[in-house]
Amino acid sequence: MSFQFTIKNNKNTALFLGILAALFFASTFVLNRIMAVSGGSWQWTAALRFLWMLPILLVIVYVRGNLAPLFHAIKSNLLQWLLWSTTGFGVFYATLTFGASFGPSWLVASTFEFTIIAGMFIGPLLEKKGHRKGISKASLLFSIIIFLGIVLMQISEAQATSFKSMLLGTIPVLIGAIAYPLGNRKMMQIAGNKLDAFQRTLGMTLCSMPFWILLSIFGYIDNGLPTESQLLQTLLVAIFSGVIATLLFFSATDIVRTDPKALAAIEATQAMEVIFTLLGEIILLHAALPNSYSCMGIGLVVIGMILHSRSN
Repeated sequence: MSFQFTIKNNKNTALFLGILAALFFASTFVLNRIMAVSGGSWQWTAALRFLWMLPILLVIVYVRGNLAPLFHAIKSNLLQWLLWSTTGFGVFYATLTFGASFGPSWLVASTFEFTIIAGMFIGPLLEKKGHRKGISKASLLFSIIIFLGIVLMQISEAQATSFKSMLLGTIPVLIGAIAYPLGNRKMMQIAGNKLDAFQRTLGMTLCSMPFWILLSIFGYIDNGLPTESQLLQTLLVAIFSGVIATLLFFSATDIVRTDPKALAAIEATQAMEVIFTLLGEIILLHAALPNSYSCMGIGLVVIGMILHSRSN
């Protein structure tokens, strides 16, 4: 009985951390939209977040005395770290900031919730043959509900924008929604139980640096140096989303790393980003309330997330 209570308590803790992470992650979508509307370069918006994160995380991990084990882990498997860090952080965030230039932050956030479905299918594919666990029918149903909600919101937005803008604002975000769980889960496999959430976040940030430096060069060629407001806003994104939210989310996934159903539920908590982002855009950008189709879509996304959580 005590063991079962501990497991349930751990899952509840992980779910709470996942929802809290969603709150801080939402700041990304709102601030990225603010920078896009004000004419900020999407390349700088993406790269600066991780350039800011690097020294912050270095100090945290150094103070905790965990730098040496991290550097040893990276050195022993450098190519894998470079590949999956660039996928999980580089491809994920570059596509997200690019998409923010073509649609409201709540729409980008809702489209990114495709990561819930992507993560559910990616998990079994990454397992070794003979150890793969089937996808829960209930989880699949709840994820379909979330996906239908996303489709409804896309239909609503399509009525007010061009087809080209829809594609540019949707396809890159969908790519990012696949890259994030793919990179995160591969790095969980590579790091195993040897590294904590702080070390893994720093390691992925450090190993994605070649990508960010290259993107910064393109940003400078296209738009020159970033503005003062963009520097400040990306620092806020780095602290709220890059450090706080990522550490909360990685901690949550680490708690249930051996339970595919619970892991899917933790990833599903990120659907709350839609609500938090919508509220943030209304308060900070004085955005109009979404229409009835969008509200129905948001409702389905949240219902799907709740069902995911309750089933686990």
